[in-house]
Amino acid sequence: MYSTREKFLLGEIRDYLGITFGLVLFSFAWTIFLLPYHIVTGGITGIAAIIYYASGIPIDATFFFINVVLLVFALKILGWKFMMKTIYAIFMLTFLLHFAQEVCKDGQGQALNILGENNAFMAVIVGCSITGSSLGIVFLFNGSTGGTDIIAAIVNKYHNISLGRVLTIVDFVIVGSTIPIFHDWQMLILGFITIVIECGMLDYIMNIMRQSVQFLIFSKHHTEICKAIADATDHTMTLLDAHGWYTGNEMKVVCILAKRRESPLIFRIIKSIDPQAFVSQSSVIGVYGEGFDTIKAKVETPNRNDLTTY
Repeated sequence: MYSTREKFLLGEIRDYLGITFGLVLFSFAWTIFLLPYHIVTGGITGIAAIIYYASGIPIDATFFFINVVLLVFALKILGWKFMMKTIYAIFMLTFLLHFAQEVCKDGQGQALNILGENNAFMAVIVGCSITGSSLGIVFLFNGSTGGTDIIAAIVNKYHNISLGRVLTIVDFVIVGSTIPIFHDWQMLILGFITIVIECGMLDYIMNIMRQSVQFLIFSKHHTEICKAIADATDHTMTLLDAHGWYTGNEMKVVCILAKRRESPLIFRIIKSIDPQAFVSQSSVIGVYGEGFDTIKAKVETPNRNDLTTY
């Protein structure tokens, strides 16, 4: 088995590979589907696009500058572990946006338009479905693309508000600012559609991948099963005392909470040890505590003047 240090390093490598994959998807989907139609999305990428359409300043330059400013303010709140991955994502996305725009050009040096003219709505659906999914992938691997993602991460740290909802509010403000520049209500409506699709896909990916399940395992080999699951997943378990109504026998029931994506592994472990085990699996709305989500609720500190001394 891996040591604690090796598990940490493997986890970090997995995170950075996942973040990079999400950023590659985002960069090329945004460049191929959204940029040719001058569609403005939310986030810092959207602000950079507005500035680019209005002044010609490169998108990657504006994206990088605004993110540096936000990083300075967010460093103390979010901590180094989150910020290091965010800094990596900002540099990588800056490079990938520039690279994607250089690669995805037609014979005249213009942005490549693979869907053809007058297909802006289709481009929004396809492009934002991919960019929203890619943002979800980045967040799942403990990173962010910087910009408004940092704002969303700060709010989500202290309040039980989904990342997609926070981004929706911020992005509506950004997209709404395009009216004085383009004077085009059609572009404004398309921009709002991008927000709904992108943030909806972000929340969907986050929720489906972070969904937790509860296992109740009835087996005479509960000790071996618990040890094998603990070694493979680092999860702790609870043993419940049970009494069979039909047989009248006393037995132990293993109760474990895990991520849905860990279900195949747990089933394989159970089957390899006790093929005759009786297993119940159920979805749970939320799991809060070590290894899962953090409880995000404000606890009011009592006023010292209200305390009564007996």
